[in-house]
Amino acid sequence: MISLRSIAAAGLCIAAAACSRSGPPSAAQGGSSATQGGSTAAPGGPSTTAAGPAAGAELATTSPDGVRIAYHVYGHGDPAVVLIHGWACDSSYWRAQLADLASKYTTVTLDLAGHGASGRNRTDWSMANYGRDVAAVVQRLPNRRIVLVGHLMGGPVALEAAPLLGDRLIGVIGVDTFTSLGRPLPTRQALDAQIAPFRADFVGYMHRFVPQLFAKSADPAFVRQVADDMSREPPQIAIASLISLNTLDFGTLLPQIHVPIVAIDSDLGHTPAPDEARIRKIYPAFRAVMLPNPGHFLMLEDPRRFNPVLLQEITFLVAPRPDRGSVPKELGAQDGSRPTRSPAS
Repeated sequence: MISLRSIAAAGLCIAAAACSRSGPPSAAQGGSSATQGGSTAAPGGPSTTAAGPAAGAELATTSPDGVRIAYHVYGHGDPAVVLIHGWACDSSYWRAQLADLASKYTTVTLDLAGHGASGRNRTDWSMANYGRDVAAVVQRLPNRRIVLVGHLMGGPVALEAAPLLGDRLIGVIGVDTFTSLGRPLPTRQALDAQIAPFRADFVGYMHRFVPQLFAKSADPAFVRQVADDMSREPPQIAIASLISLNTLDFGTLLPQIHVPIVAIDSDLGHTPAPDEARIRKIYPAFRAVMLPNPGHFLMLEDPRRFNPVLLQEITFLVAPRPDRGSVPKELGAQDGSRPTRSPAS
């Protein structure tokens, strides 16, 4: 994942990128878009109709701690693909994927508590609570099978949600995330030092930090709008979430998960690429796909390349093959079926 512990090696100091307090930036290259708040799909969005309410209409459920969680459903079919945004983001940042996904599957976006249209009446901004937000939405879906897709912080949130979904879950796909799996936790002193600039000047530091998340060739207007959006995230929620993210113990979480985990990552170099050999020592059913050149918002910066790869990975999860990381009941028994790297072109 993009986290304080993984990006420290690259000279950066934050766990993820953020989005959308005053309306999402435009996708850098094509894709569909949804209106802020998600009540209807904008031109170019999915044309399929979900059962029940109009496709894309804002729906809501309640998390176990009483927070209203807003979500949207597009398309139909099984499995349901649940898209989880990153730190300080909201559901609108998946807009360039909606048309392609909803033409094949039930596609669900949600706003985690404290983000987008969801409530903020929470004091514990932990990855575990965010995972319960996702599980609360999944409980409202009729689909027999579920795929979780998480961007940046959304990856660890998906892992927190995974044990709560039981046999319905068939796989987890991370987008520019999971690079720190198997690495030691940072010391509290190191974590405090890295977060200190955000405590001191949240808005100013966000504007200095965000450009480092993009390639030099990125659209300056896109970069600037993301920086503006990031700076509007309530600091108390943002900082508490960062602390929880960077103190998450994967060693106790991963043994509870029994499905393939895939990372679709940018090779931009802000964080080290996932070390598959290291990660497979603790989770054999892991593999990585690298996309060259886009920044950390690869699903918006280059949807024409990203979307086919995402669809390919979902296809592998729906009809798993031994060489693609299907998981037996006991992960420890998976000695002879190491998953192979999937092509990214």
